[in-house]
Amino acid sequence: MKVVLLEDVKSLGKKGDLVEISDGYARNFILPKKKGIEATAKNLNDLKLQKQHQDKLAAQQLQEAKELAQKLEGAMVVLKVKTGEGGKIFGSVSTKEIAQAAKEQCGFELDKKKMVLDEPIKSCGNHIVPIKLHKDVTAKLTVKVTEG
Repeated sequence: MKVVLLEDVKSLGKKGDLVEISDGYARNFILPKKKGIEATAKNLNDLKLQKQHQDKLAAQQLQEAKELAQKLEGAMVVLKVKTGEGGKIFGSVSTKEIAQAAKEQCGFELDKKKMVLDEPIKSCGNHIVPIKLHKDVTAKLTVKVTEG
């Protein structure tokens, strides 16, 4: 029996694959557990339409991420922090503080979990913070840390 997998099945295939399996395996395991559907003309056509829709959404998300990346490249966020002797910061600047400042100053809704800080920001000055907007798009936001 030919079956289209709706999710990954170990040792059988990935989601969306068309596989040939025994009738008993299909009737007793794959179909009842909703891991796959029988490969009829209607089901194949529905799957094809769903894939086209997902591809369209993925392309739209990629385009939106690229547009946001262009806006972020020219933006600068200014953070005022308390400093001690010699300009050293008490603690460090967190991604939460950067995201909040970006929202207040520039109007960007940024997820703090998508910011990639190799090491914490512990000094005043300009810092480049990479932000992973999409699996293919990474923007660089300039953060200026000043004494406040």
